[in-house]
Amino acid sequence: QVQLVESGGGLVQPGGPARLSCVASGFTFSRYDMSWYRQAPGQERELVASINSVGIPKYADSVKGRFTISRDNAKNTVYLQMRSLEAEDTAVYYCRSGYSGGYWGQGTQVTVSS
Repeated sequence: QVQLVESGGGLVQPGGPARLSCVASGFTFSRYDMSWYRQAPGQERELVASINSVGIPKYADSVKGRFTISRDNAKNTVYLQMRSLEAEDTAVYYCRSGYSGGYWGQGTQVTVSS
């Protein structure tokens, strides 16, 4: 079955970096777009970044220039490198695959606070 397992969240100082990972299984990873979403308390889930099967990224305006999405098809893993984190980046971050209508990971909490 399809599984997406995120890791790398936690408490981060304002201005600091963090790196999220999402390991996928159960489908041919290299063929599908992968995305990162986030959901802050009381807000709707929003698209943060996506990367297509050939590695072309797209970003939400709010994270452009600070976040970098990448993928390693040999490891079935998609990454989200985040820098210059702000309190407004605090959210649960979810990985999503483009396979078969879309699957979600369980999410990983990122809290930006001093």
